[in-house]
Amino acid sequence: MDLELRHLKTIRAIAEAGSLTAAATALGLAQPALSAQLKRIERALGGQLFERSRHGVRPTALGELVVARAGVLLPSVRELQEEAVRFATHSRQGAARVPRFRLGGTHGPLLGGLVDRLAGAHPAARVTTRTSWSERELAGSVADGRLDFALVGACGESPPPAGDRLAWRDVGVDPVFVMLCQDHPLAGRTEIGLAELAHESWTDVPGDGCFGDCFAAACARAGFTPRSVYETDTASCVHLVQVGRAVGLCRATFPATPGLVTRALAGAPLQWRHLVGWHPDVPAAAHAPEVVAHARAAHAEAAARSASYHAWLDRHPGFVDAPAPV
Repeated sequence: MDLELRHLKTIRAIAEAGSLTAAATALGLAQPALSAQLKRIERALGGQLFERSRHGVRPTALGELVVARAGVLLPSVRELQEEAVRFATHSRQGAARVPRFRLGGTHGPLLGGLVDRLAGAHPAARVTTRTSWSERELAGSVADGRLDFALVGACGESPPPAGDRLAWRDVGVDPVFVMLCQDHPLAGRTEIGLAELAHESWTDVPGDGCFGDCFAAACARAGFTPRSVYETDTASCVHLVQVGRAVGLCRATFPATPGLVTRALAGAPLQWRHLVGWHPDVPAAAHAPEVVAHARAAHAEAAARSASYHAWLDRHPGFVDAPAPV
């Protein structure tokens, strides 16, 4: 059997997990299948790679050698693939007569606003979109040349994904609001203390950043642990709020929706940063200043359309700072 890249990925996963059970879960394999694959790899490499015990597995001397080499080879192969995709993409772009904007974004109103503004500014341009709940996935697509720009969010001061490979600029910073059924007892308030919602169930859209941990920490500071949190798509979050099953976490720019209201959390315990990212060494980077400007304008328009957010900004004029490079 010839050694392949997938075999190196398997060895690295086992070393990182410290057990065959955990590695099988991470790789999406059954443990017997992973054990059989490991035996074939060990036969191909001429010796045992891991010592098994009731506490898990640890690399042998040969295993440490292979794991170390995999740590060099796998990133190199990934970089080669990304560079090849970028080269092919840029060659096609150079032949194009009209600009092209391949945009990726997470859930929220800003992507639609950015598309509208770019399409209006460049009527002949090809503007395409891709959405994902994963900021890391979108950043990876920009890094390997499948997207030109990513419009994502980050919690508080947390760094954006792929910060070592992409250039990022802040679009705006918003407080996190709460969505309530229009008949909720607190719906008439302008601001609500987080502790006042201690008995509620919650709903929110998924993500791979630290927002879930930040929310749990904010609840702990307010003196409670969330009873339950439903992570689901935006439409389902809205439905759960409308029927009174949960209260929802949302950006302050969340658009007006029948059956629910958005209200500020007192003291703004959670904040959300909107960012635009791109690869600095590709032709699309020439359009980055324009894309950032349109994204900031789309954010300002979304804020102005939200009556509750507009009123909150009037009460907190020092909240909004000028966007700065990340």
